[in-house]
Parts: sequence; C-alpha cells; structure tokens
Amino acid sequence: MRYKALMHHPTTLLPSPTVSPMRWLALLLAVLLGLAGCATAPPPGLPAVTPFDVNRYAGTWYEIARMDHSFERGLSDVSARYTLQPDGSVQVINRGFDVARQTWKEAVGKAVFTGDANRGALKVSFFGPFYGGYNVVALDPDYRWALVVGPDLGYVWILARDRQLTPEVREQVLAQARTFGIEVDRLIWVPQTRPDA
Repeated sequence: MRYKALMHHPTTLLPSPTVSPMRWLALLLAVLLGLAGCATAPPPGLPAVTPFDVNRYAGTWYEIARMDHSFERGLSDVSARYTLQPDGSVQVINRGFDVARQTWKEAVGKAVFTGDANRGALKVSFFGPFYGGYNVVALDPDYRWALVVGPDLGYVWILARDRQLTPEVREQVLAQARTFGIEVDRLIWVPQTRPDA
C-alpha cells in the first residue's frame, strides 16, 4: 500500500547501509516535508473506493506499475504487506530489490484512515508525523487488484495479489485509469521475477 503512497506512496524504501546516514536523513526529510505540504485526499473529482474492507485489503500486494519517483527508482520486485493493528491503524512493510546495488531494501510505516474506515482513503507515514496520501480509487470486487493514487495524479500505483496481471485484466485496469485522467503511458512496469522475492 507507491509518498506504496507512499505506498506505495506505499513504497518508500530505506537505502543500503553504504549511504551516509546524514545524507540519507537530509534527503528523506526533504521528501517528507514536501509530501507533508500536500493534501492527503484524493485528487479533486476522484473519490476513494466505498465500501472498503481493510480486512480484505490486508496481506501482500505486488507492485505491477508505478509513476517514476526517486524513492523507488531502480527497484524491481516491489511488494507491500499490510497488517491491521489493534488500534485500527495498518502496519505497512514495503520491500524492493535495488538492481544496481544487488540488495533488498525495506521500510516499515504506518497507515491510518483519513475519515471513515469504510472508505479507501488513508495516509501513510514512514517517518514521524509526516504523511502522504494513499487513496484506493479502483478496486477489483474480489480484491485481486487495486489502483492507488496520492494527492495528485503524479503518484499512481497499480497493485495486485499476483506478480502479474493477465492481458485482459491489465487492459481493464488501464482503461479505468484513463477515465480518471491518468497518463498511463508514463507508467513504469515493475519486473516481478526474482525467485527470492
């Protein structure tokens, strides 16, 4: 649950230990402060999915496609695991493989609903009080795929329970995205091929 969003942007991932801690902290703060300045609600005219069942949404999702962002650049085999917590929040664990460094990166965050828990509008934090929007705007009735956006259409993720979408389902999701004004030609299709994922 790509700021996996941070899913995505559910998918902000920590750097390898070789990166200077101070440099990473400065970069992380800059990104998070920028996100904090953004609204977490879905873009105007694009409502979050209702009804939304967080218990059905929980579990592992694979990142099928995303818009390009520095915090996920160069990552393959990205996944997110969502676990409902006793206080109603959702633990988010994002994981991806850094192809250049040949190492896995992982980040643990927290998501909370921005309103009614029956609506797929959340905000996610991987660092203290700074949150990014995570809005489920399209969802398969069987919770097999999801289309997630941040506060604007520059933050988009296509997630699925399986590592690949069939061509028919992929076209269905893209058609839905086009109706929302998403520039689908800008999407990066994420390899999901590593056997150790």
